[in-house]
Amino acid sequence: MHSERVASRSADPRNGRGNGSSPAIDSVSLAIIEQLQEDGRRPYAAIGKAVGLSEAAVRQRVQKLLDQGVMQIVAVTDPLTVGFLRQAMVGINVEGDLDSVADALTEMAECEYVVMTAGSFDLMVEVVCEDDDHLLNVINKRIRALPGVRSTESFVYLKLKKQTYMWGTR
Repeated sequence: MHSERVASRSADPRNGRGNGSSPAIDSVSLAIIEQLQEDGRRPYAAIGKAVGLSEAAVRQRVQKLLDQGVMQIVAVTDPLTVGFLRQAMVGINVEGDLDSVADALTEMAECEYVVMTAGSFDLMVEVVCEDDDHLLNVINKRIRALPGVRSTESFVYLKLKKQTYMWGTR
């Protein structure tokens, strides 16, 4: 899990900017994304050979995809190996405006994934912490203390069986 991969969890799955317009993604850009998902350190020259473009053209397309928020190139780690021994998904019910609570959660370093949902919870938040005391502090002193948070329900991860970021091109 220590390999560099493309992580395309932008704040807005359409373009990362929240303005509602989708950037045009053609088949060549999708092929570039697939190449980077296999190996985020793959040289642009090798990607160019695979997709039929020059190294310079690949570099420009990758930069455009990054600028548009279509993808990110990051190192994905196994949290356990870097000192984060407790992960949990936290379901949150909110009174009033969801945006203000979601915005506050996105500012918390421990909240890795914040999603507005339909169903039993208004928000789902993935939390990554050093230990149980840290998780308790985040939930009890920080999340539950936010104005508008009515209730929370925590789903503590016992074992991570699968974590991929390969959905971007299928």
